[in-house]
Amino acid sequence: MNWRASPAVKVGLSIAVATGLYGISFGALAVAAGLSPWQAQALSLLMFTGGSQFAFIGVIAGGGAGSAAFTAATLLGVRNAVYGMQMNRMLGLRGWRRGVGAQITIDESAATASSQTMPLEQRRGFWTAGVGVFLLWNLFTAVGAIAGDALGDPRRWGLDGAAVAAFLALLWPRLRQRDAVAIAIVAALVTVLALPWVPPGIPILLAATVAAAWGAFVPGPRDEGLEPDVEPRSPGERV
Repeated sequence: MNWRASPAVKVGLSIAVATGLYGISFGALAVAAGLSPWQAQALSLLMFTGGSQFAFIGVIAGGGAGSAAFTAATLLGVRNAVYGMQMNRMLGLRGWRRGVGAQITIDESAATASSQTMPLEQRRGFWTAGVGVFLLWNLFTAVGAIAGDALGDPRRWGLDGAAVAAFLALLWPRLRQRDAVAIAIVAALVTVLALPWVPPGIPILLAATVAAAWGAFVPGPRDEGLEPDVEPRSPGERV
């Protein structure tokens, strides 16, 4: 199959461009939150997971402690570890490819690979989306960070709502079951109630704790009333 004509490559490239351009908002917001352009760039190079990066600067901008910002970013980044196990099993990465693959395992690369059915296309989609997003995200982080002063107040351009829009975009496709909707509502309620009473960064940690406790102690639909998956036996069949 021709690499250039590969459907997975086309999907990966389109996702890379769309997501990479979004990095300009992170760079501008990071500088507005008090980070230097070098610090903003380091976050994109080393942390490289948009949700965690926005959470980090969101806590810092709100006056929260660095420890709270780090914890919030880490909690949101846990999902990438789950993606990593799935991608390692799907792609069978070995040697140096495993290390590089771990760095570029994000929502976009995992989703592009998982949407393909052929092993070759899964690998092409993963690498195209992962490497493409990494390069463009870092490029436009630098653009946003350097042009931060020229852009002025990020609220003039609507960039202050970028993180919220990103989280909603990630959350919305997952709200297809009643338990997911219930968790989202409870977590949002906990966050709103905690905001006036605790330091910045703590509400999101409380919401994450509630969500984790829900998942651990509240049985999901698969645990309730399931019958053994066996075929019916004929009356004379030996058990």
